[in-house]
Amino acid sequence: MLFTECTLEDLDKRLKLKPLPLNEMVVLQNWLNAKRTVTISKPERNYLLILQKYLQEDVENWNEQELAMHFIGPMFTLVQFSYERKFNLFAERPISGVVDSIEMNGRPDGMIATGYREPDKPYFCFQEYKKDKDPNGDATAQALAAMLVAQELNEHQFPVYGCCVRGRHWYFMALQGKEYGISDGYAATKNEIYDILRILKVLKQMLIERVK
Repeated sequence: MLFTECTLEDLDKRLKLKPLPLNEMVVLQNWLNAKRTVTISKPERNYLLILQKYLQEDVENWNEQELAMHFIGPMFTLVQFSYERKFNLFAERPISGVVDSIEMNGRPDGMIATGYREPDKPYFCFQEYKKDKDPNGDATAQALAAMLVAQELNEHQFPVYGCCVRGRHWYFMALQGKEYGISDGYAATKNEIYDILRILKVLKQMLIERVK
């Protein structure tokens, strides 16, 4: 089963998944609301304003690759998802696994995984599309499918996190066992852009703690 063939309805039925509202998905709440020692420096804030202005002017015109190149990539670069060669950010790398006897595979637009040159165990799966529904499939379902495979590769030891970007809106996701949650959209064209960066920085801290 290819990630690009997945829909949320199909995944829920075939794998007996349970979508939870945000107020019941504690793992996701803890990630989104965590402050920890995360700070956003003045240079980072200034850079975010540059990216935001660019997004506000062109998001309606960009295709998926342009959105990734001009906005999403720079956002991830600010966080620097690489730590002592223990995990790294990879793009378009194939992952596969068996979830409840169903073979699943695909190439997430991005994932954070252990490994330096090649991904090993993925912790975070990312999928981006310009529109809510893309001709190539349901982006949220594709992200969830990749997260399900990641959960199997990690032998269900940890929650798995993810994100789906639809134009200006970022939706954060968490999966634990058969339960998953999806956040409301964070609008990068508004002040929520600072929340997006904070959430990504918290994710990096969580992953550092995990690999330690």
